[in-house]
Amino acid sequence: MITIKDIADNVGVSATTISRVLNNDPKISVSAETRKKIFIAANELGYKKKVFSPHFGNVALLYWVSDKEELDDIYFKQIRLELEKQANLKNVSIIRYKQKDGIESVDPKSSAFIAIGRFKREELLYMRSITLHGIFVDTITDEELFDSVRPNLPLMIRQIINHLLSLGHTNIGYFGGYGFDTNMEIREKAFREVSKEYSIFKEENIFIGDSLSASDGYKTATRAIEKYGNELPTAFCVANDPTAIGVLQAFNEKGWVIPGRVSFFSINNISVTKYVSPPLTTFNIDIPLICETAFDLLLERLVNNRTLTKTILVAGTPVFRKSIQQLN
Repeated sequence: MITIKDIADNVGVSATTISRVLNNDPKISVSAETRKKIFIAANELGYKKKVFSPHFGNVALLYWVSDKEELDDIYFKQIRLELEKQANLKNVSIIRYKQKDGIESVDPKSSAFIAIGRFKREELLYMRSITLHGIFVDTITDEELFDSVRPNLPLMIRQIINHLLSLGHTNIGYFGGYGFDTNMEIREKAFREVSKEYSIFKEENIFIGDSLSASDGYKTATRAIEKYGNELPTAFCVANDPTAIGVLQAFNEKGWVIPGRVSFFSINNISVTKYVSPPLTTFNIDIPLICETAFDLLLERLVNNRTLTKTILVAGTPVFRKSIQQLN
């Protein structure tokens, strides 16, 4: 069995110092390099202790989500709050920066960063000049430069289409939006690819709003109903819950029977989806697992000096409610 003395012999400091560092004694004064060596040695030697977690400070949390985007979709706020919770559990001190502060506001001595949102290429290169240790949450970024963990949205889209097909729906449409930028959004791209694979793709069945919000979902659905009427599909895949809430409102106002005439399957499972009319069938995204995984990636880099990048996709879980049914 590996003891504290074994670690002390390996690192070259006293057993007392080893014990105090592993127990996160706030009064112990050792260099960051020595502290890091102690935790690396403990891990490599297989030291077993009920709980020990290295303390890492000055980790930047880049929250590149505007106030409006956060209001439109509570999902981003949930991620931010969960990351702050996980930081406390993982003994990591983080400093939050907002997009309006500018990338130059980030402390150049930051040991690592966790990022939410969309970033310009020059911003990525700026962070790369500060630290190699970057983790992106729910963002597709340069996978050669940084780690990322995100929900497996293409898989969820495929599962939605498969389920709707199993219920007899072959005329399936899509409601979405542009999100952070004007490029084709990952869910829309997946919907196009999977529906083409199953030979059910129709360009006229895809409806894209200016954003992934309830207001744009409502506007887009209203225009679709007015233009196509009863020619609309019998079922829709919707990019996210806020968009779906707006879409449901538009169809309800126009007197459509849901799910008798049209079914809806969404993604995110925000709390309000169980209270809309009808309650929304949606995919649950495990935000705590995603955020915990982000910190695991971070600690792999800071403790074990991992340099190769990782991309982790986390599957979702369908939550079946009353917005879908078998096609008669």
